[in-house]
Amino acid sequence: MSKIKETAKVISQEELASGVYSMWISTNEVVKDAKQGQFISIYCNDGAKLLPRPISICEISTNALRIVYRVVGGGTKEFSKYSAGDDIEIFGPLGNGFSINNGNSLLIAGGIGIPPMVELAKSIREAGNTDINIVIGYRDKETFLLNELQALGNVYIATEDGSVGTKGNVMDAIRENDLTADSIYSCGPTPMLKAVQEYGIRLGIKTQLSLEEKMACGIGACLACVCKSKEKDAHTNVNNKRICKDGPVFLAEEVLL
Repeated sequence: MSKIKETAKVISQEELASGVYSMWISTNEVVKDAKQGQFISIYCNDGAKLLPRPISICEISTNALRIVYRVVGGGTKEFSKYSAGDDIEIFGPLGNGFSINNGNSLLIAGGIGIPPMVELAKSIREAGNTDINIVIGYRDKETFLLNELQALGNVYIATEDGSVGTKGNVMDAIRENDLTADSIYSCGPTPMLKAVQEYGIRLGIKTQLSLEEKMACGIGACLACVCKSKEKDAHTNVNNKRICKDGPVFLAEEVLL
């Protein structure tokens, strides 16, 4: 699969929730091999910011990609100021993405791990599997991407403050609604992924976890984004996996969280 650096164009941008932005990008090259669960790296115009920012792909369309991201620093703050017609330097697609399994699916996501679930749910439906339950964890009532996900599956919500759905976390919502599945797909903060990992392994459910980590090169060369693995990595000969290169999606049995 080829990785391309491309000067793309911003099609549109809007703020979905406080500090959370949705951007559609026109791309002729990077989009060609893109699949669910992958990410792109975006370069800043500010020359002082040398490293690109990795952002997951939310949706894939003909000659266009959608990203949904939260402003957390100078790079993403710069991106939030872009508007239609602006050039945007992107590199990708990066990472391995989710593999689609047969049977009923349980998608579990929290925070900025929610955006990849949109393209994933679309891909699962396109594969002919329409029995999809989606559990989403939010901080509060700012439930971004909820409408898109409700159109793709049965959605269950958990909020930290109890303002919408189950009060608590995604595992509380899973227990409250007695959910199970043939396959689990999950993306979000590490404590959530650890709970999902334990749940999936305990019940013998095929579970894929998309890990979040700060990255530098995005192609596996710098070893800045490693996670602990159960087997030795052939590249480093230690029990590490490179999230950007070997992941970001791993089987639950592969990694130690």
